[in-house]
Amino acid sequence: MATGLSMSPPPLPPLTRPITKPTFLIRPVSFLTTPPNYRHSPVFRSLRNRDKNRLGICFVLEERKLSSGSVEIVSTSTGSGSGSGESEGEGEVRIKDARLVKKIARKKSERFTYLVAAVMSSLGVTSLAIMAVYYRFYWQMEGGEVPVTEMLGTFALSVGAAVGMEFWARWAHRVLWHASLWHMHESHHKPREGPFELNDVFAIINAVPAIALLNYGFFHKGLVPGLCFGAGLGITVFGMAYMFVHDGLVHKRFPVGPIADVPYFRKVAAAHQLHHTEKFNGVPYGLFLGPRELEEVGGVEELDKEINRRIKLSKGSDRSR
Repeated sequence: MATGLSMSPPPLPPLTRPITKPTFLIRPVSFLTTPPNYRHSPVFRSLRNRDKNRLGICFVLEERKLSSGSVEIVSTSTGSGSGSGESEGEGEVRIKDARLVKKIARKKSERFTYLVAAVMSSLGVTSLAIMAVYYRFYWQMEGGEVPVTEMLGTFALSVGAAVGMEFWARWAHRVLWHASLWHMHESHHKPREGPFELNDVFAIINAVPAIALLNYGFFHKGLVPGLCFGAGLGITVFGMAYMFVHDGLVHKRFPVGPIADVPYFRKVAAAHQLHHTEKFNGVPYGLFLGPRELEEVGGVEELDKEINRRIKLSKGSDRSR
């Protein structure tokens, strides 16, 4: 008799096959709602580490309207970092910076302040000089005699003093200002903060002998007082010309109008600009004869380049207006 045997299949072992589903597609599990038995499992640890390495990307666009009418746009972006959480590729783009706008406004205010001072001083000195010349010779001719010798001496020494001041300025610039008085003149070779600088004291120092000579020659009669009056007048004329060409044309402390279009003054401005570059050991030290000094040291080519550069800048500024 055949005996039939029946066997029930053995129970299946626990599921031990690896998870084939990618871990980064698994729905994130909250640490607080996860049972304690699974918090130390490899899958949960990988999820927790993945959350730590996650880095957000933030874009900030800010549009700010400034008082001058310009717009400032700041864009800041942060790229995704490595597992250590360090950000890479951080950059910042600024189209118009508020500090730049403030600096431009401050420069305009400084130029206006110096322009007012220059115009007032020029008009005041010019009017006083004209009146002084007129009244001095008017008083000299009260007796009916024309003091020809005294008048010729006054005008001759006026021209001589104006020309001589160029050579005095060149010598003082090289021997004094760039030597023992450098602590004062250095302010002229650095970016200026404010409408004035310590170097402006030299203009006051040169004005003292001019005022003294004019005062003595105005209140006294004779050939010697006439010569002193002419010397003071020549120093005054040189100082005014120096202010307009050096301060106005070269360093643009105030607008000079048609003076900038005079070819020789443009050459003078270019030569003095080379003095500030120190390409030829500070040459030229003079102002109105600066181009001649450069010719003596072989700086004609550099002078022509600087002249062309200033012409291009001038044309560019005219187009922008």
